[in-house]
Amino acid sequence: MPSLTVENYLKAILQITTQEESETVSTGKLAQAMRVSPGTVTSMLKALSDSGLAEYKPYSGVTLTESGRLLALRMLRRHRLIELFLVKTLGLSWDLVHEEAENMEHAVSDFLIDRIDEFLGFPPTDPHGDPIPSADGDMRADTLSAVPLSQCNAETSIRFVRVTNQDPDFLRYLTDEGVSVGKLATINENNAKAGVIHFELEEHAVTMGHSAASHLLVESVS
Repeated sequence: MPSLTVENYLKAILQITTQEESETVSTGKLAQAMRVSPGTVTSMLKALSDSGLAEYKPYSGVTLTESGRLLALRMLRRHRLIELFLVKTLGLSWDLVHEEAENMEHAVSDFLIDRIDEFLGFPPTDPHGDPIPSADGDMRADTLSAVPLSQCNAETSIRFVRVTNQDPDFLRYLTDEGVSVGKLATINENNAKAGVIHFELEEHAVTMGHSAASHLLVESVS
């Protein structure tokens, strides 16, 4: 039975490879994601390599093996389904569910996760728009065609589909601005020189800096 730490490392590696569209993750990038020292990461990567869950090459980085990838997908499935379950059934806000899911994902059984999945209607994404893997490890949603809000042109109608920065403070900021996954908006102006974008929600207008807007993935709507 893999330890909690092993499961967390595998999940982090999978998330980074997905975000960067690269099979290999550097030690530094993983250390940043896990909030530990590079030396600590190196020791764990050697252990993962010895156990056959990853292939680690010094100065090159780490790549998940097939068994490591399947375990990582299993943990990702648990985490995202638990997040959605907490939002849908207990009414928790999206800025609170990450830590709770981190605590719960290692304790629940696959049987319970499958029942939660069925109860929720086999959802494609979690509250932040992240795709949820099926029990077979297939992603139910494809957000590859989505683009950062900061890159959108004026007079474009868009739908928010994913938030890539899930820091609680940032999520609370989005809530205060009325931005959420699934919400529609119209781009009024994108000022590259000023580094700000202006868009119109149904309720009000919002002005947002490009640094924040780059963490919001959107798709065009007709």
